[in-house]
Amino acid sequence: MIQIDDKIISQEIFDQQFVCDLNACKGACCVEGDSGAPLLKNEAQELEKFYPIIKKYLSSNGKKAIKKQGFSIIDADNDLTTPLVNNRECAYVYYNAGITKCAIEKAYLEDGISFKKPISCHLYPIRITEYKEFDAINYESNKICSPACKLGELLKVSVFRFLKEPLIRKYGKSFYTELEVVEKSLSERSI
Repeated sequence: MIQIDDKIISQEIFDQQFVCDLNACKGACCVEGDSGAPLLKNEAQELEKFYPIIKKYLSSNGKKAIKKQGFSIIDADNDLTTPLVNNRECAYVYYNAGITKCAIEKAYLEDGISFKKPISCHLYPIRITEYKEFDAINYESNKICSPACKLGELLKVSVFRFLKEPLIRKYGKSFYTELEVVEKSLSERSI
């Protein structure tokens, strides 16, 4: 484990190779799992605010699920998450050529809304657990992402390098620069 300020970081984000391969996995991370995407309170508010724009990209089942359950829900673990369609895919997905994609991100790219997508989705496969004293930043290994691990190995891209944009979005550029320093230090030790 590595500590930077009030963040405890798993070394796996430096060691594990990872580049999403949507053609292979078909966006399975938006479908698999026990609940929807974890949300911050302000993200739930953003979903409600931008829903009139986002909904034009949703499937009819997604719209029905949101109408029935709400823009966000409290799941069985008492966490704030996106609702699901039939306890399966996130209600905010749409399908394009058999690949699951994010309707929130599509509204961001096409209509210029200011909310790109939940940070938990943007950071995946990094999972952040916020404690009172620190944030724990961990890599979540998942067999549905094995194509991403293979592509990452082929391209020699680590998890933290692949997730540069969302890490900066979450913690800022100076934090990301600190991660680069840690990576350099770790690679020098392994020589």
